[in-house]
Amino acid sequence: MSQSLLQVKDLKKQYGSHHALKGVSFSIEPGEVFCLLGVNGAGKTTLSSIIATLHPATSGDVLYKGKSIYNDVPSYRQQIGYCAQKPNLNPLLTVKENLYFAGKYFGMSDSQIESRLVELHQRLGIDEYLSFKSDELSGGWRQRFMIARTLMHSPRLVILDEPTVGLDPDIRRQLWYYIQHIKSQGVSVLLTTHYLDEAENLADRVCVLSQGEVKLIDTPENLMKSFDKKNLEEVFLQLTRKEG
Repeated sequence: MSQSLLQVKDLKKQYGSHHALKGVSFSIEPGEVFCLLGVNGAGKTTLSSIIATLHPATSGDVLYKGKSIYNDVPSYRQQIGYCAQKPNLNPLLTVKENLYFAGKYFGMSDSQIESRLVELHQRLGIDEYLSFKSDELSGGWRQRFMIARTLMHSPRLVILDEPTVGLDPDIRRQLWYYIQHIKSQGVSVLLTTHYLDEAENLADRVCVLSQGEVKLIDTPENLMKSFDKKNLEEVFLQLTRKEG
C-alpha cells in the first residue's frame, strides 16, 4: 500500500477560550481531491491555513510523506501551492510579473518560468491577459490567475480555499476542468467549498467538519447511498440541519 501524501494527526487550534479545531485527523492520498465541507465557523479555513503553514496549530502534527512538516517548513512549502479565498495579486504589477515573481520566489530560472507560462496558457488560456493589472480583470480572470500563480512551481499538493466563490457558472466549470486535469497528473488537491455540486463532481472523498471536529469522511457516492439521497447537497443539509 502506498504512503499517504499528507497525514493530519489530532490537530487542535485554540483562540483564547474558543476551540476552533478539536483534534482533527485524516489523510490525503497522491492524486486525490479531498474536499472540506461544513457550515461557516466549522473550522475549514483554520484547518487549511494550518496545513498551508500560515498559522501554527496549538497541538497535533501534519506529516508530509511520513515526516513532520515542522522539521523543515521551507522544504515543505516548496511542495505545496495555496490559493486564498480572496484575490491578493499585487495590483502594482501586471499579472505576468505576479507570476514571474511567484516563480522566482520558488527558485525557478527565467527559462523554467517561461516554459511554465506556456504550459499554464495551454490549460487556462491566460496569454491574452498577461499584460493586464489585476484591477483591470474580471473576477473570473483574477481567480484564474490566482490559480495559475498557485501552480507556477508545480506543487504536489494544492490547497484551494473557496476557489470559485462568486464566479459565473461557466467560469466555475472551466476551473473544475483544470482541477481535474492537475489531479490526472498526480497532484493532490485539498478543496474547501460551499458549493455542494462542486464537491460532488470533483471530490474523491469529502470530510464534513462540525464545530471543529470531523463528523465523517467518505466518498460522495457512498454518502448519497448510505443516506438515501439524490445528491450531496441533501446529505449535507441532513447532517448540518441542527447547526444552522
